[in-house]
Amino acid sequence: MQAESLPERNWYAIKVFFNKVFRMEDILSDKDLETYLPVQKIQLKGREHMLAARRLAQVDDYHRRDARYIQEGPVIYERRPLVTSLIFVKASSEEILQVSISLRDEQIMGRSLGFVYKTADWKEFASIPQKQMESFRLVVESGQSGLDFYSADAFELKEGDKVKVLEGPLAGAEGYIKRIKKNRRLLVCIEGVIAVATSYIPEKYLERIGTE
Repeated sequence: MQAESLPERNWYAIKVFFNKVFRMEDILSDKDLETYLPVQKIQLKGREHMLAARRLAQVDDYHRRDARYIQEGPVIYERRPLVTSLIFVKASSEEILQVSISLRDEQIMGRSLGFVYKTADWKEFASIPQKQMESFRLVVESGQSGLDFYSADAFELKEGDKVKVLEGPLAGAEGYIKRIKKNRRLLVCIEGVIAVATSYIPEKYLERIGTE
């Protein structure tokens, strides 16, 4: 008998209210869904380290592990969201529908905890092209300083040169060269959701791949 194929899963973005991205991460993880939360890891020291160690030691049948912290041996890091209102989830079309329905029941002060981004016509949930997701994650996880985040509609992308980074920590990322605050920077976008701007990248490290 031929094995039943699993439904295709795509990335989707979820807007999160009340800065509750870690709570949202827990909700999605409880549904056995892969998530991605843009964060930076900060090593804790002194009193902050001590307080975090106490919280991590509280994990038992009644206390969930605090998702803000990562412990690697004696070292504890705090995960600090780079965008306090956004999380990504990988789900099938049926799973993302169920996520959207369940979010209506997760309320704080009478307001839902968040919503799944939809297409411009609001008819469907907006799946994220794999290449956009890969480029965004590559930039966020590169360890580069000077990253700035913007709403996706802050720039007119068609007016910029589309490029691919050939060398360095961002090699493989695709985006647009835009002038931001008088500096030419690489803008990597998840269309309709968010954009991240890197620091200046030398021209010799870029390959133009056309405009859209």
